[in-house]
Parts: sequence; structure tokens; C-alpha cells
Amino acid sequence: MSVTDILSIQLYTLRSLEDLDLILDTVAGAGYRHVETVGSHLDKAAEVRAKLDARGLKASSSHVSMAALREKPDAIIEACRTLGLTHLYMPAVPPDERDMAADGWRSLGRELGQIAERFQGQGIRLGYHNHHWELTPKDGAKTALELIFEAAGSSPLAWQVDVAWLARGDADPKGWINRYRNRITAAHVKDIAPAGQNEDQDGWADVGSGVLNWRDLWRVCRDAGAQWMVVEHDKPADPAQTARNSFAFLRSIED
Repeated sequence: MSVTDILSIQLYTLRSLEDLDLILDTVAGAGYRHVETVGSHLDKAAEVRAKLDARGLKASSSHVSMAALREKPDAIIEACRTLGLTHLYMPAVPPDERDMAADGWRSLGRELGQIAERFQGQGIRLGYHNHHWELTPKDGAKTALELIFEAAGSSPLAWQVDVAWLARGDADPKGWINRYRNRITAAHVKDIAPAGQNEDQDGWADVGSGVLNWRDLWRVCRDAGAQWMVVEHDKPADPAQTARNSFAFLRSIED
């Protein structure tokens, strides 16, 4: 299996281009065959599917808000079927909930686990995507991320590991990946600029130009079960160039 068979790009990376046709033309032109959609794309799944098909692109996966999972699960399931994807990730809790106490994170884990059970029955694997705020201790030394997975128990709740956010949170990515390898179904492939660089991009970098060793981390994520490797940059100065640079670097990695 070649790198391009499992490589995708989170369309959030190119949001500043605004026009979906331009965004999809850009990623297709960079060489990608798969994209990870955002929640708003699920609301117009048939239109998005037509645009993907016209460019020979497929949806690997999508992000979806907690609100949408709670309010319209059936519509989300139908949108996934329309787009032809079976991997779905809740990307973040709202800003006002990111400092919540341990019980809030446990409650979230239980709820996500229950939703994951329901979605699995429909052939869709639901997972959680981390940032760095889930690494804050909430119950003794237990972090919010640990509490989520602990509360999810034996449910099929998956994990889209955002390796760079783990590193931003001063965590050891490999340690976390190995600990929860049974939940990992995808990884976000993003990079961190050397200290003091790319401050206009919040310190992020194109994949392969930062401080993370993605030749090694790619293998670690894949060995842990990541089926999709999804390029992301939270604030690129030039989204098209970021897409091209990241693809060019990752294409050189032998899977």
C-alpha cells in the first residue's frame, strides 16, 4: 500500500480559501486522493460528494461537532453514507467547556461511548480528536484525555491522535500512542516550527519542515492502527503551498 492510498488532508487547513471548489481543486492539484471534511460539509453531503467525484477525490473521514451528534445523529449517519465514509471524529468541545472539572470529562467520555455504540451498528466508527487542553490533570494526576477513554470503557470509541498537539502539551506522543493503540484509527499529521519561527502561523509548520520526526512518527502511528494519515495545519500562511509541501514530503515516506 502506497502512502497516497492512506494519506488525506483536513479541509480546515484550507478554509481561508473560502470557496469549496477552489479548495478541492487545490488539494487535487497537490496530489491528494482523499480529504477529511468538516462538520458543515455533512449538512450538504450530496453537493460535496458531487464536487469530490468530479475531481476524483474521496472522503476519508469527517469531523462533526458534539452538538450535531446530540441533535441530529440520523442525519449525520445518512450524510456519512452519502459521502461514502465510515470514520467520524468529534474534534473539540466548545471553548467554555475546555476547563471543566473531572466529572465533565467523564460524562463526555460516557456519552461519546454510547454514541459510538449506536454508530458502530450503522457501520461508522466514531472517535475523539485531541488538542493539548485534554492533557491537563483533572483528577489527581489523571488528565482529561485519560478520563474520556476511561469513562468510554469497552465501547468502540476511537481516537484520532493529533500528534503535534500532544507534543505541544509537553507529552510524549509515542507513550500516548502505545497506551491507547487499541483505539487509534487515524492520526493528524502536522508539524511544529522551531522555537521563534512561524509566529504568524501560531508556531505550526508544513509537514517535514518542523521539529517532529515524521519519518519515525508515521511508522509509529501506522503500527498502532491508524488507517488514515491526515495532513493538517491550523493556520497556514499559504494553504496551497502547505498542501503541496506536506504532500511532497510525505510521498517520500515508504509505508
